[in-house]
Amino acid sequence: MLGAGVVQVAGRGWAGRVTALDRARLDITDPRAVRAAVTGHDVVVNCAAWTDVDGAERAEAAATAVNGTGVRHLALACRRTGARLLHVSSDYVLPGTGTEPCPESAPTGPVNAYGRSKLAGERAVAELLPDTGYIVRTAWLYGEHGPNFVSTVLALAARRDTVDVVDDQYGQPTWTHDLAGLLVALGRAGGAEPGVYHATAAGRTTWYGLARAAYELSGLDPDRVRPTTSAAFARPARRPASSVLGHARRAAAGLPGLPHWRTSLAEALRRPAFTALVSRDTVPRPVP
Repeated sequence: MLGAGVVQVAGRGWAGRVTALDRARLDITDPRAVRAAVTGHDVVVNCAAWTDVDGAERAEAAATAVNGTGVRHLALACRRTGARLLHVSSDYVLPGTGTEPCPESAPTGPVNAYGRSKLAGERAVAELLPDTGYIVRTAWLYGEHGPNFVSTVLALAARRDTVDVVDDQYGQPTWTHDLAGLLVALGRAGGAEPGVYHATAAGRTTWYGLARAAYELSGLDPDRVRPTTSAAFARPARRPASSVLGHARRAAAGLPGLPHWRTSLAEALRRPAFTALVSRDTVPRPVP
């Protein structure tokens, strides 16, 4: 989902050749394939990830093979060639227990297997690329290039009179188009200090608030969305209570901030590609 957005934005704003490799063309758990793919490139943007949070509870080794070991292969290849690595990570590496936006320097402490697998990837980048590695944490992604919470909850409107969504987890819904723009800007900013950056939309809401906004902006009755609690919506993987991230390091680097989440949501929902995605999103998935 994010990778397609990065390719679109990079094609318009990046001087030089842009190579796009999806999962079918590159398995990042294969070190030889990774070395061959990285060779000849100055900047590598890693959007590959195991993203099945609940599935990782049952298959943590498989999740870590992609999110941890696969990232290590990329970092080793970049160290060998001198390429800079922009690695997309997750708010789930953090415990999510605070009430204020979490700074980039906050201690990590994942509460589930997915978060542990993503933290393994972060540690590989920090260890192997202290001068050329960039860890970009994001959260609550949605976009027109693949199924996501927003498309799923809107698709449910055609099948259910009401939908229950948790109202006690807070975060920053982030449009992949906005994040792609920031990644490209970071890739072009040769003087940016390596390390951890947070890249999420401005503002904050709950999954319930996001669902209501999606219904309202789509011309649906937002009262069809009903609040519930995390305790009432049991899932295999525990979720952080707060995924709200602070952006001080991004601002200090002079990189552009992302718009308010509701502004971007309205823009995303106006795109025909998103409407088409909602119409295709007919496979029932859990709603947070």
